[in-house]
Amino acid sequence: MKNMKKWITNGKNTVHQVLSGRSNAFLISKGNTHVLVDTGRTSSWKKLNQKLDSLTDGNGLKAIVLTHTHFDHVENAASLKAKYHAKIIVQRSEAEHLMKGNTPLPQGTNLLTKYLVNSLEMLKWGGKNLVSRYNYRSVDPDIEVDETFCLNEFGIDACIIHTAGHSPGSLSVVVDGEVALAGDTVFGVFRGSVFPPFADDVDVLIESWDTLLKTGSKIFLPGHGVEKSRKELQNGYNKYKNLKKD
Repeated sequence: MKNMKKWITNGKNTVHQVLSGRSNAFLISKGNTHVLVDTGRTSSWKKLNQKLDSLTDGNGLKAIVLTHTHFDHVENAASLKAKYHAKIIVQRSEAEHLMKGNTPLPQGTNLLTKYLVNSLEMLKWGGKNLVSRYNYRSVDPDIEVDETFCLNEFGIDACIIHTAGHSPGSLSVVVDGEVALAGDTVFGVFRGSVFPPFADDVDVLIESWDTLLKTGSKIFLPGHGVEKSRKELQNGYNKYKNLKKD
């Protein structure tokens, strides 16, 4: 399809960007086998559906990896599972959220986002539960990952690794040791920065950057924004690692 970004590894795995804008989603393909990483919001269903039908010929989607269970990454998961009968993969600590269709909002990492989260929580306890707008259609996971899980059984040369920090169960998918689909562990909206505006544990997030760097990947594809280079992630890690709490 026109204007669709893609990355091809030395092992002939192709990563297609099937959603951009509000949230990113990526399809990893090798031959007639495909694995989707994140699903976006319901408002992007039509676009996502069209691209998946085109790239998979309406079949061959074997699994859906959820980098975490915040609403903007999982709202289409239940519909996709019903359509393709693909297995849903999530980190074990967030499986219950997925089954309930309700994941707590993450903490803010700057003054603005801290204020935003605190305001939403105050409204919630005041009886005006705006947080409910972030609920989504629940779905049962098929595979619950602890620390690592390889996708070879689905015909894809990639491994899932646990990269907590943004959320307790955040996952990244490393394709051929070259391209890492990092969800919100890496933020791609601001030039020269990989630091997300929301994270439950910043110290753990920084450790996860180190984990990603140790994969040897050269390209990091975030859940929001544009791709980040290894140099950009390394610079972010070098900047924040000494600010970690003792």
